[in-house]
Amino acid sequence: MLLPYQQRWLADTSPLKIIEKSRRTGLTWAEASDDVLIAAAAKTAGGQNVYYIAYNQDMTIEYVQACALWARAFNYAAAEVEEGLWDSDDDDKHIKTYTIRFPDSGHRIVALTSRPSNLRGRQGVVVIDEAAFHDQLGELLKAALALLIWGGSVRIISTHNGEQNAFNELVQEIRAGKRKGSVQRITFREAVADGLFRRVCLRTGKPWTADAEADWVAGVYEFYGDGAKEELDCVPSQGGGAVLTRALIEARMVERPVLRWQPPEGFTFWPTALREAETLDWCERHLRPLLLALNPNERHAFGEDFGRSGDLTVVAPYAITSSLQRVVPFLVELRNTPFEQQRQILFYLVDRLPRFFHGCLDARGNGQYLAEVAAQKYGSLRISQVMLSDAWYREQMPAFKAAFEDDTISLPRDADIADDLRQLKTLNGVIKLGSERTAGSSGQRHGDAAIALALGYTATRQTPTEIDWTPAPRRRDDSNDNDDRPVRSAGAW
Repeated sequence: MLLPYQQRWLADTSPLKIIEKSRRTGLTWAEASDDVLIAAAAKTAGGQNVYYIAYNQDMTIEYVQACALWARAFNYAAAEVEEGLWDSDDDDKHIKTYTIRFPDSGHRIVALTSRPSNLRGRQGVVVIDEAAFHDQLGELLKAALALLIWGGSVRIISTHNGEQNAFNELVQEIRAGKRKGSVQRITFREAVADGLFRRVCLRTGKPWTADAEADWVAGVYEFYGDGAKEELDCVPSQGGGAVLTRALIEARMVERPVLRWQPPEGFTFWPTALREAETLDWCERHLRPLLLALNPNERHAFGEDFGRSGDLTVVAPYAITSSLQRVVPFLVELRNTPFEQQRQILFYLVDRLPRFFHGCLDARGNGQYLAEVAAQKYGSLRISQVMLSDAWYREQMPAFKAAFEDDTISLPRDADIADDLRQLKTLNGVIKLGSERTAGSSGQRHGDAAIALALGYTATRQTPTEIDWTPAPRRRDDSNDNDDRPVRSAGAW
């Protein structure tokens, strides 16, 4: 029986699917079971040839043995493993192959020990194991992905081998939306939580205990030492540098306003009516002209990063142009602003965004209040209350980075904003803020605008929500007996 993470891998039917994994989690074993089912099936039932490519002979033999075992377990007729040679088009070398034929279906599993250019022109399922360690992985991927045109599929399984490796770059491309496909991830500890050590105990005949599991995990991490992050935690090495260069950031900036407001000293304890009047006056004088200038035909979204007494609150509205450019028409920065006035300013802004369809708000700590009241006012389908975490950064930040590289984002030109974006770094394989703080034009900053912009960009990628309603019945008019019939209307942003 396969473990839950192995089942999730096999359940993914994407034509191109990738898993970044820890060592010794049994993904190749699970893949072999699915490959046998595919090769043993008739063509009318989706059966195909399977081509497995490893980077050394030991891996290839291990995979073939697993396929033979699964064939017996499934009671499929399979010929004995055939050893052969495959001529390489690249040079005079011969590539050793192992083949299992399934006579009932006419399909076969072919396991290879290195990359063959002969993969071109063939059809079926391609499995690339430990892809990050293949020579010329880029060329191999070109040959493999060509199979997708005629209904084949490509499955890529690997631990990481450095941040600049083609495997990691492919993972980031898919997460950024630059390439179609799916990405899964399983770390060693996640595999243990899914029952990996229990399965080890079952295989070795030893009783499972929580203490034994903890000791086993600690021993594995001690064995890998400094390499544990990459080998077990799926964190590519050599990270830590700034993600966006200053030249790239400035190339995406144009002259647009950044509104900055810090209330007067003691403002928090002014009478409610005075605070609201002062805030409304600021909104009318500064925000209203910018909101009136927005294109009423463009859809709008926003992101918000929350701060109270230390960090800034930053609100980043976005307009989506007809060419799908993400344009930030202005930014709002609030320093040391009371909770209620932050709510007042946010609602004033969002109420006036043309064709508003989604907002993403930082819901950590005190930010949970503002995110919650926004969801109550605009609806939970149009407001995402985001608990920023490594998982969120891992899924969303590659697309944000790609927007700068692809010139699909446009920001206000501002030195503080540029400094905030420069604070985005690759830490433990994830793009997020470092711990450094910078001195801005109006006080200390901690990348606040970068997070608001990333949240807003994520909001622009959400699917607009249809708004469906039924108006209340009209008051009966004696001149028309049908006026009190309810009329159902529907609209979509």
